[in-house]
Amino acid sequence: MAARLIIYPVFIILISLFFKEQWVFAFFDNNGFDLSNSLIDKNEIHYGGPAKDGIPAIDHPLFVTAQQADYLSADEQILGLSIDGEAKAYPLRILNYHEIVNDFFDKKPVVISYCPLCGSGMAYSAVIRGIHTTFGVSGLLYNSDVLLYDRETNSLWSQLMSQAISGPLQGEKLQMLVLTHTRWQDWRKRYPDTLVLSDKTGFSRDYTRSPYGNYNKQKSLYFPVKSLNNDYHPKEYVIGLNYKGVKKAYPFVELSKIDSPYKDKIANETVLIVFDAQHRTGRILDAQGEEIPTVTSFWFAWMAFYPHSEIFKAHP
Repeated sequence: MAARLIIYPVFIILISLFFKEQWVFAFFDNNGFDLSNSLIDKNEIHYGGPAKDGIPAIDHPLFVTAQQADYLSADEQILGLSIDGEAKAYPLRILNYHEIVNDFFDKKPVVISYCPLCGSGMAYSAVIRGIHTTFGVSGLLYNSDVLLYDRETNSLWSQLMSQAISGPLQGEKLQMLVLTHTRWQDWRKRYPDTLVLSDKTGFSRDYTRSPYGNYNKQKSLYFPVKSLNNDYHPKEYVIGLNYKGVKKAYPFVELSKIDSPYKDKIANETVLIVFDAQHRTGRILDAQGEEIPTVTSFWFAWMAFYPHSEIFKAHP
């Protein structure tokens, strides 16, 4: 694993400077979070660079129409969420700098999260134990993945585990929503009336450039992970499925070899894999034709969390 890792303290300094945050003191106090009841070994939780809220969540998102989103190119990556006929697109160029958007769909609170280090976008209901909950970026990482925190209890939440790992809500699960990771032209064609997260966020950021450079093409990782599977390029995209106790990874390189749609068996049920190679996006439907919540992420990230996942092969 070490051969694939750069010396991550160097990255901590660089990313802290990029986000203009003090990093030295936060490094020694876990950014102010109490890890005494953590479900995860405290030695596996790493300081990511910026202090708590150093990467600022967007709490009052502004949206424009698809026609007004002239800052997006056709092949740009977005996260798309559609609930009860209302559709919104969240460009990765903005999420790279904020990672969390606290939003509403017809008065229903949701949280959209994106981890640039894992390439993982996930959306959840923001109602926990009947309470509207808002989230921020902790500045801490587990398996290179963002740890969110809720502002109501200061509990830490693992994005890819969809679970609180410390604090008063330790063990609580988040309700995952169907989120689409695709290109702007694809989402706009599907939802011509979609709204788009505006680049007028109220923060001074250059959304035309990524703070992570060409990280998504490199084999190296910035932070340690608990386990590393070398069967594919670490940054190969996969669709990760956690369904009825079965975890399975669908690498894009394998999905590109099959005719879509494709029937697969999960937990003794037939599911339908729909993959769009042109737009690099996919979804999985259950036997009733309903889309199952999945996560698109880098290969290394999914397998770090779920090392015993089944792996889809186009030609077993």
